[in-house]
Amino acid sequence: MEPTVSICIPAYNSAEYIQDTIDSILAQTWKDLELIIVDDNSTDNTYEILCAIADSRVRVFHNNENLGMSGNWNRCLSLCRGEYIKLVCADDLLAPTAVEQEVQALIDNPTAVMAESDTKLLDLDGKAKGFYKRYHKSGLVDGKEICRKGLFSQNYFGAPQANTFRKSAAEQVGGFDPDFTYILDYDFWVSLACQGDVYIIHEPLNFFRVRKDSNTGEVMGGDRQKNDLYVGEHRHLLEKNRQRLVLSDRDILRSVRIRKLRCFAASVYLKLFVHK
Repeated sequence: MEPTVSICIPAYNSAEYIQDTIDSILAQTWKDLELIIVDDNSTDNTYEILCAIADSRVRVFHNNENLGMSGNWNRCLSLCRGEYIKLVCADDLLAPTAVEQEVQALIDNPTAVMAESDTKLLDLDGKAKGFYKRYHKSGLVDGKEICRKGLFSQNYFGAPQANTFRKSAAEQVGGFDPDFTYILDYDFWVSLACQGDVYIIHEPLNFFRVRKDSNTGEVMGGDRQKNDLYVGEHRHLLEKNRQRLVLSDRDILRSVRIRKLRCFAASVYLKLFVHK
């Protein structure tokens, strides 16, 4: 029988932390799940670690050439057999009841295309570094409302591990857009949320490791070229959603300015509180 839930880990040079990530997924109280891990042709011993733990619940795959983030994340989606999907980056963690609470919310609320929970931020030593909260409302919220409000404040969807979504909704979106490098997940969440409601759980059910050497960390850490590319992608996201989120030229200009300010604030946070 096919599992109800598919959890995906797109892995690349993740040997240092991936075992902790896997352990947190296999410890879920929701047991009817499969774990899919796709190694994107790592140059460290990530794949060797994965081969040693593969079993009936853990399906391990290897790309013969590096597909990049969008390519590997889309391959993860293509391998899912469950009705509900969660994608977890290879250094992040889940609380034991994360899948159960989010999947049950989707089962109980047919109009919800995704369910999400608050995030606890950790450094590489596992020490708490704060919280990242979802949109201020709880329960069912119109997805377009969250998308539009977020463009003028913050990305309320957060990192991948904070969200569980319906496979059918992801198929309607068509997966992750290869036009994006730095905000491909944000683009994906916006496209998903615009299809219906989002169910919000204000409880920290997932953990995100804050890293200076991550994709986002490099952008926010002061690399001018990458920062410019990031802001350019944000502008592309706005243009892509101009009609369905009713965005004017003035809205787009204001959103870009806010994004630049948030990048600067994030760079200050990294310098002050993240040492690795």
